[in-house]
Amino acid sequence: MKKKKSKIFIIDTNVLLHDYSSIYNFEENDVIIPIVVLEELDRFKKGNDQINFHAREFTRELDKISGDNLLSEGIPLGEGLGTLYIETGKEFSDSVFRSFPEKTADHRILAIADYVCTQKKEDNVILITKDINLRMKAKSLGITAQDYESDKVANIDDLYKGIETIGEVESAKIDKLYNEPAGIPVDEMGLKIEPSGHQFYILKNNGSSALAHYNPINKMVNRIVKQATYGIDPRNAEQTFAIEALSNPDIQLVALTGKAGTGKTLLALAAALQQHRRYKQIFLARPIVPLANRDMGFLPGDVKEKIEPYMQPLFDNLTVIKHKFSHQSPEFMRINDMIKEEKLVITPLAYIRGRSLSSIFFIVDEAQNLTPHEVKTIITRAGEDTKMIFTGDIEQIDSPYLDTASNGLSYLTDKMKGQDIFAHVNLVKGERSYLSELASKIL
Repeated sequence: MKKKKSKIFIIDTNVLLHDYSSIYNFEENDVIIPIVVLEELDRFKKGNDQINFHAREFTRELDKISGDNLLSEGIPLGEGLGTLYIETGKEFSDSVFRSFPEKTADHRILAIADYVCTQKKEDNVILITKDINLRMKAKSLGITAQDYESDKVANIDDLYKGIETIGEVESAKIDKLYNEPAGIPVDEMGLKIEPSGHQFYILKNNGSSALAHYNPINKMVNRIVKQATYGIDPRNAEQTFAIEALSNPDIQLVALTGKAGTGKTLLALAAALQQHRRYKQIFLARPIVPLANRDMGFLPGDVKEKIEPYMQPLFDNLTVIKHKFSHQSPEFMRINDMIKEEKLVITPLAYIRGRSLSSIFFIVDEAQNLTPHEVKTIITRAGEDTKMIFTGDIEQIDSPYLDTASNGLSYLTDKMKGQDIFAHVNLVKGERSYLSELASKIL
């Protein structure tokens, strides 16, 4: 007799577009893909965006594991896992039809979920979708519905900030940091909690203070000195720490988080230009998330004209740096030369796919609009001598299926904490203007 599963998960389209390998993340429980999901995936398979890639990859994976088997019979997902089924379209029950008479894709998924619940009363049937509205509709019909939780940060309020303020530090230790350029062994600092990974500190004692950094490679705590980077002066402690992380060759992966106006992208670009001799190219890229979730095809013009509005904020940051120098200065002319020679490339993230990422200073802007799987895909393509920077505001997400806990930037920060090649700096203070800071706080 076939062993009954405690749970049956019905998967929505947006879950597969978020993570095409998600069918393997439900342990020993059975998984159902509604036939309408395959129809929707077919519409997403063309294009260069990450969701188009995920649609194609899932279709390939489904074809690989099914082989010559009929999908209606179920496909074993592997040792210790359940069985995958494709459920064909079902008639709307009276309760579904009375509430949702229009036969949209979402409502057809609800009809299938309602049918499975009726047929499998002994099991716990759960609809998994990243669409909050669909979850509400399902719950109104008595169908259990949940978000896809596998790659969510457990407690977003405890997300690693990368900076710790310590008061009442012995004045002698602060003085020693000033007098020892090589730093002080961490054992001598007397920290209550031994740091892991690259940790930044604001050390205070009455009138004296110091900015410090713990290096996990040599176990030393050294003082951080404010320094200009390609014409950009750090205006606060967090920006000083960010420049240190961006400039330190021991740190290959950096996450910069913070609200708009804190200087994340500007600092990253300035640090890249400062180190241009160390890398073959500088890539500055960002994902394109069209407003109102409309495809770029709605915009007028050719491809270059369509993407220009999305890339303009990156060019604005470059302009800020250029204006720090006279038009005849070597620094100003170097930027123009680097753009002409494609040593400095500003481009949509999708256009980077397939390119070699060896000896690259790679800045990914607006990384909060990436899924954890997308961030992993980008990082795993890093070649020798490549440094990767992910910047973004986890509170300002444009993707309808991501939130503060499930976006790739939060996931990266949470999972990489403590690694000796990773640093995270959370920028707090806005530095654009008083007006910008006020609007960010109260509007």
